[in-house]
Amino acid sequence: MKNILTINSGSSSIKASLFLADGNRRDFRYEHLRDHAPAFDQLMLDLAGIRPDIVGHRFVHGGDIVDAARIADATEIDRLRSIIKLAPLHLPGNLMGLALCMQRFDVPQVVCFDTAFHATLPELAARLPIPKTLGMRRYGFHGLSYAYIASQLPALLGETAQGRIIVAHLGSGASLCLLEGLKSADTTMGYTPAGGITMGTRSGDLDPGVMLELAQRYDANQLSDMVFHQMGLLALSDGESSEVSELLASDTAHARFAISYFCRQVRAGIGSLAAKAGGIDALVFTAGIGEHAAAIRTEICAPLGFLGISVDDAKNVAGELRIEVSNNKPILVMPTDEEAMICELCLTRITH
Repeated sequence: MKNILTINSGSSSIKASLFLADGNRRDFRYEHLRDHAPAFDQLMLDLAGIRPDIVGHRFVHGGDIVDAARIADATEIDRLRSIIKLAPLHLPGNLMGLALCMQRFDVPQVVCFDTAFHATLPELAARLPIPKTLGMRRYGFHGLSYAYIASQLPALLGETAQGRIIVAHLGSGASLCLLEGLKSADTTMGYTPAGGITMGTRSGDLDPGVMLELAQRYDANQLSDMVFHQMGLLALSDGESSEVSELLASDTAHARFAISYFCRQVRAGIGSLAAKAGGIDALVFTAGIGEHAAAIRTEICAPLGFLGISVDDAKNVAGELRIEVSNNKPILVMPTDEEAMICELCLTRITH
């Protein structure tokens, strides 16, 4: 066994986990960062002299490659820099974390991709309705989270896990994934992490005509900032908040509207994926909102009885693993663990 350090370096935060060879684990969080370097210096102190044998990094976008993980050599780093435009909100922070770790740890650095889990998407799900010569396709995201959930489902659902499972990864970024045979068969996010269902500050899917109109009103930098930082729940609540927890606690009409809009979008995504699959065998909620917001789960599921999806209010409020009404389709509330998935990918990549 080896000591493995996992890094999730975002634009303003760093999440790190140290998986020790003796089986123990330590988690570190550094929030509201303007400069990542001091946070990594603090991480060095917090590690208390323990040196990792491998450092694994979450990368939101891997481009067209299907590898779940790669060694971060010079060629790979250049390739990742060349695709920053595909995830401009995420990849610069990912690359910054990688560079700062390479300065501090003279050990193999492994990059693990959120997009790789969706390499199994069939052409009907991956193709965009635009000329193929443009070289653009639907990638899908949150793959490390979905991979972890898929790895846990057989122990929880038995043979049902091999069926049509819809996983709702609901956080500040949010998407849905249809699993068939524990593999990605469809997902709501597409070419970039800005698409799909409405999120905290990202709109999700928009009428292309809206984007054409906005492109007439704003330059490229202004429009990019709007797409990633000014839309979604923040816009729907008239600027009150992009955080579901704050909107749920508010008694304003526009906060209530934003929550209802979000739940309706998620519900529509569930219905769409169920229609594509010809039904649903189980529903899973995960990530910050999915795991902790019982009221959101209730509102999403309320009209889904026709799919065999009904929430038991007492189990839901108690935060139990299974929250469905008896004799209905399983509804699970599961914590995801992207760090554990990165650790596993590092071990697999280094030893094979």
